[in-house]
Amino acid sequence: MAVKCRKGRVHDFRILKEDRPAIHPEIKKLMDSGYQGVGEIYSNTEIPKKKTKNNPLTKEDKAHNHQLAKKRIGVEHVNRRCKIFRIVKETYRGKHKNYSKTWNIIAALVNIRFAE
Repeated sequence: MAVKCRKGRVHDFRILKEDRPAIHPEIKKLMDSGYQGVGEIYSNTEIPKKKTKNNPLTKEDKAHNHQLAKKRIGVEHVNRRCKIFRIVKETYRGKHKNYSKTWNIIAALVNIRFAE
């Protein structure tokens, strides 16, 4: 799958909702709490439980969140490896038409370098 980019500041979940890439229903999708409501779009998703003002998390919810975080840590490490290239941290000064190409090259470099 290629990296999807939009002009300006757009949340990843909005891009996901607009593009709706075809993901096989049997594939388990592990999301962070920024993707609340993704279960309505895709089946077999797992997101952490969030506490509310009147409903604190139970021990089971905390354990669920901890197990999910342990599964997702690999994804966060890949995000960090992409951020080493600083395209995320700093203002992109190239032409916008090349932004998506640049991201795809960075993703390919990270995949090649850290393939396990």
